[in-house]
Amino acid sequence: MIGKLTGTLSEKNPPQVLVDCHGVGYEVDVPMSTFYNLPGVGEKVSLLTHFVVREDAQILFGFGSAGEREAFRQLIKISGVGPRTALAVLSGMSVGDIGQAVTQQDASRLVKIPGIGKKTAERLLLELKGKIGADLGAIGAHTVNDNQGDILQALVALGYSDKEAQAALKPLPKDISVSDGIKQALKALAR
Repeated sequence: MIGKLTGTLSEKNPPQVLVDCHGVGYEVDVPMSTFYNLPGVGEKVSLLTHFVVREDAQILFGFGSAGEREAFRQLIKISGVGPRTALAVLSGMSVGDIGQAVTQQDASRLVKIPGIGKKTAERLLLELKGKIGADLGAIGAHTVNDNQGDILQALVALGYSDKEAQAALKPLPKDISVSDGIKQALKALAR
C-alpha cells in the first residue's frame, strides 16, 4: 500500500523515526542498519517501506535499500518469524552477511542476534536457502570471487563441511582456476 516515503526527518528514537511528508507525520520502524545511515533531524529522507496491518495495529517499516526490504519480506514469510524478529535480524546483520550465512548454512552467526535461538536460526537457514543466499551472499564484505565460490561448492558437494572447505580455500591464490583450486584443496584436505 505505502511503498516509499520521502519527506523531512522530524524525530529519531531508535528503532523508530518520524518522517514528515507535507504535514503528515509517519512513524516508521527501521532496522539499526538503516537508522545509522539516516541524515540528521530536519534533513530530507527517503525510505522504502513495508506496511503491515494486524488486528490490533498498523505498522510501517522503513528501509534504506531495496535489498533490506526484500530480505525483510523473505524473513516475514517464514512461519514463526514476525516483523519484529525480522527487524532484529536486519539490525544484527547486514543483508550481505545474512546472504552469506544462508549460503554457508552457518547458524552460529544468526544465534548471536538477540531473540534468535538455535532452532529458529536453523529454520531461517532452511527456509531462506535458495531465496536469499545466492542473490545476496555476493554483496557481503567478506565475499569470495566466483572461482573460489565454485571451489567451495564443489568441496561441500564432495562431503566436506563448510568449515573444512573454507579452511582448505584460505591458502589458495585468489586468481586460481576452479579445477586447479579443487585439486589443491583436495590435496590439503587429504593431509
